[in-house]
Amino acid sequence: MAKTIIASLCLIIIYLMALPMVSAQNTKSNGNIQGTIRNEQQSPVSYLPISLYNAADTLLIKGTLTTETGSFTFNGLAAGIYLIAAGSAAGKPIFHGPFVLTDAASTLPTLNITLPQQIRQLNTVNITGRKALIERKNDKTIINVANSILAAGNTAMDILAKAPGVSVDQEGNVSLRGKRGINVMIDDKVSYLSTAQMAEMLRSTSGSSIQSIELISGPSAKYDAAGSGGIINIKLKKNSSYGTNGTLTAGAGYGLFYKSNAGLTLNNRSKNLNIFGLYNYSNNKDTEYLNINRSSSAGEEATYFGLQGRDIYLRKNNSYKIGEDYYLNDRNILGFVINGYHNNNTIDAQYKTLIGSQPNLTDSSITAFNPGKSKYNNISYNLNYKSVIDTAGQELNFDADYSQFHSSNEIVYNNTFENASGTTYRNPYIYKNATPSTVKIWTGKVDYSLPLSKKTKLETGAKSSYVRTDNDFQFEDYNEGMYKNDPLKSNRFIYKESIYAAYVNLQKELNKTTIQAGLRAELTHSEGNAVNSQHLVKRSYLNFFPSITLNQQLSANNEAGISYHRRVDRPDYQSLNPFIYYTDLYTFYQGNPLLNPQYTNAFELTYNYQKTLNITLGYSHTSDVITTTLASDTIKKTLLITDQNLAEQETYNLNITRPAVFSPWWSTTNDVTLYYNKYSSPNLMGAPFDSHKLSYILNTTQTFQINSTLNAELTAIYHSSQVYGTYAVKPLYGIDLGISKSFANNRANVKIAANDVFNLQKARISSAIPMQDYRLYQKPESRVFRLTFSYNFGSTLIKAMRDRLNGAEAEQSRVKTGN
Repeated sequence: MAKTIIASLCLIIIYLMALPMVSAQNTKSNGNIQGTIRNEQQSPVSYLPISLYNAADTLLIKGTLTTETGSFTFNGLAAGIYLIAAGSAAGKPIFHGPFVLTDAASTLPTLNITLPQQIRQLNTVNITGRKALIERKNDKTIINVANSILAAGNTAMDILAKAPGVSVDQEGNVSLRGKRGINVMIDDKVSYLSTAQMAEMLRSTSGSSIQSIELISGPSAKYDAAGSGGIINIKLKKNSSYGTNGTLTAGAGYGLFYKSNAGLTLNNRSKNLNIFGLYNYSNNKDTEYLNINRSSSAGEEATYFGLQGRDIYLRKNNSYKIGEDYYLNDRNILGFVINGYHNNNTIDAQYKTLIGSQPNLTDSSITAFNPGKSKYNNISYNLNYKSVIDTAGQELNFDADYSQFHSSNEIVYNNTFENASGTTYRNPYIYKNATPSTVKIWTGKVDYSLPLSKKTKLETGAKSSYVRTDNDFQFEDYNEGMYKNDPLKSNRFIYKESIYAAYVNLQKELNKTTIQAGLRAELTHSEGNAVNSQHLVKRSYLNFFPSITLNQQLSANNEAGISYHRRVDRPDYQSLNPFIYYTDLYTFYQGNPLLNPQYTNAFELTYNYQKTLNITLGYSHTSDVITTTLASDTIKKTLLITDQNLAEQETYNLNITRPAVFSPWWSTTNDVTLYYNKYSSPNLMGAPFDSHKLSYILNTTQTFQINSTLNAELTAIYHSSQVYGTYAVKPLYGIDLGISKSFANNRANVKIAANDVFNLQKARISSAIPMQDYRLYQKPESRVFRLTFSYNFGSTLIKAMRDRLNGAEAEQSRVKTGN
């Protein structure tokens, strides 16, 4: 039944997206009604849901959202008398009109609708302040997470996995429209962390602290070149009110175990000084079931392995941020920010591996009890200065950053051995892995913007970064009542990397055409040193990354664009470490110090209709694709997991986003991504490799404004089967529900949400390499019910607070840690 519901919702997505276009094609009417919605101060009301009704019977004809400038247009109308519903009071629409179209080819003069005071105040809380869930602006898609009921109680990782066109696998690898190599930024700051460390950071970032998520598929030369699949920028909330104010949040949840979270945001704003800070705490206990089935063949003999187990995690996360903006005068601002997190995690893992010469026939077994603990600490400092040099818009920005990440992971592996009858046939084997790691990052950058004319702007800048990582892997055997280090299985890896970058970017408007062209140069020096084995790898290389975007305003409602970008993905630091990490007695992970960066050339065609329907068609070619491979040792019956460079990857993708408003109380945002991935290599483990598949992602969010203080939200997502490198992935799908109630003059709010209502989300992965038998099944604790309370207190006199683009923008996404 649940799968039927998912399939039905997916069909509804297609229907809802096609309905406005089909309706337009099936009518011969050409009448138009257009206008602008303003408040009593004559400021435009942006992204306000408005609806058009037949005045005779108040039958809903169509709906739309006002643009950023408050304008709207209803096209394809027959002659008649119409009403426009804009705003609401006590849950009922407020009608404006009537407006008369004398014939089907007429266009009314531009309407200027002003919302009265009581309606304006209502809309400030519930409509104007509640932006559309998804917006499209220039080169980015913006997801206004702060407006989503389902963000409450979840982490940044949970929310990111549900973003349109985004996929997150079980290891924390992020993909956008079928392409990996995503540079994840937080507050415009790119982390220099590995996949696993970035996953830990996202898990420690509370969803209630997120304002929006920006999806940037084709970044300009101003951005770091890292991220062949694009950039995902997570913007945290920033209070912008004069006086002292803040938000208190507390929540609880339950799936198979209890969860809790709490947070406090404070802001004090005076004329020349703004001091702000936040703190979030979460205590989440969750579980995951794991099954792995594989076989290893040597000639006519085969050995079959079946692993079944369960991991129980306890994650206690603390994250904080404190800073100040000092306004030296009207044009110069000096700022300082400190942020970080302190997390303590434990894991209780229990596995049983059945081994036999035939499927479902057990000759022996290994039972493993693997308790572990880990700590993750991060602190980052940012000093920033912004100067608006003149009224023409000449601007100078400077950022200096220092970040330090420290993690320690310790897991004890207790292995007992039994034969087919369940009798122990050898002594237990106990060993311990300890992996302390330290990452230090220094960055500095300067950006300068110079308007050459009203329609031409030149941007240029430079950046320097230095990263040093120190990973000390310690393998210890338990013998004679104590742990003893095994120097042959232990290793220390020190990695250093310096990147020097400079860019120039030119923007030019020519009538209805906008051109943006840029070039970025990055000089990279790196050194990887495996201390124990005395294996040293040095590299130096200079790369150029051109980008160009051309946008054409075809008419008042139609806009098209074309773009080209070149990007790079450097290997994360642990992937370069040649030491062997033992996950169990038969499964190892080993880094590859010879990994090369992968380079991507990407092209995009975009089309926009009425600032609502967005269509993107893209193609990208990636050389030296970094991918995880599985290598079987048929003699030892072991499985080695490592990263390699494949020859190439080609990706074709089509993305369609369409919001729709059916009434003042019901709106929807729908997203469809279709993509084709092809991976190939002339020689992978001694044989040619080719893997390709057409896949799609469907996402719909239905928002219901039941009355002025009560809202509901439903999100459904379906990821079809897909391939990533040497892995084949089965479909993933689920439905989330939520309801929100505001009271106490909209200062207080209660949200109730259910993630994965039908408990459908699970990962099913197999090897895409021919003749390799490997199947993985993971079932996380995905169905979770949450209750969240928030209260806003203090001043509400609003004064816009600046957004800050700081300097550490690419280095923190390439460091690996544990869970």
